[in-house]
Amino acid sequence: MSLLSQHIQAKKAALRRLATKPMSTLLSALVVAIALTLPALGYVLADNASRLAQGISGRPEISVFMDVNAAESDARDLERKLHSDPGIAAIRFIPKAQALKELASEAGLGNVTATLGENPLPDALIITPRDDSPAEFLRLKEGVSRFPGVAHVQLDTEWVQRLDALLRLARSAVGALAALLGTALVIVTFNTIRLQILTQRHEIGVSLLLGATRPWVRRPFLWFGLLQGALGGVIAWGLLQLILIALRGPATRLADSYGIPLEIAGPGLLQVLGLVALAAALGWLGAALSVRRHLKDGVATD
Repeated sequence: MSLLSQHIQAKKAALRRLATKPMSTLLSALVVAIALTLPALGYVLADNASRLAQGISGRPEISVFMDVNAAESDARDLERKLHSDPGIAAIRFIPKAQALKELASEAGLGNVTATLGENPLPDALIITPRDDSPAEFLRLKEGVSRFPGVAHVQLDTEWVQRLDALLRLARSAVGALAALLGTALVIVTFNTIRLQILTQRHEIGVSLLLGATRPWVRRPFLWFGLLQGALGGVIAWGLLQLILIALRGPATRLADSYGIPLEIAGPGLLQVLGLVALAAALGWLGAALSVRRHLKDGVATD
């Protein structure tokens, strides 16, 4: 019998064990699902919070102020040079005359600006980076500061750094929670397989006496842990969708009261597949540890 045929046979045996005790299978899968739903929900909410914060604050920008005595052609030359940088998404040039006009109209300083002998404001460039990371902002600042005629570069990164730190903290907390609950998932599978091995120890002993190999005995248990974990992952996805549906209404009403557009997005296809694959891998790990511990030297032990 080929290795593939042996795995197919082991998988069928694991499916029969799952189907034989549907209530026990469902309860174990629910434990797995709950352990996965909590960190998955935290990840989805953190991802939505990141998009919401960026939508409220707009994309961060870099303000480049030219020297007051610099000619407009210097700013235009700088604009052309910066367009070649792949890290820059957009550049907006604000002439000093336009800046003075906007200051007079928006700040209500029309009478003050009218008395000025000459325009004290410099030409400016507003740069929108493609990447919102603080490291990219610093790179662009250092690069732009080297150009002649540039008097000052102002970074709009204070809120970016705070948001980045907050989201890192949230993701770290979600990661720690996922690690703890993942360990609990492995322990649950470990004990489930242990009980199965002890229940079937006489059957296992007879199989070994008849010439069955240890890998042949172990495979159904490994497939059982993998399939139970995968089933838990599918249920976790369903629970996550139900929770997000329940949250959408209250969250939307809260956002509307503040005039903020909000739409809670669920996990994508790749994220769902990753969730199921992770659950299956953790189930297989728990089963492998249990089999290794309780089938020492091919003998079922307590």
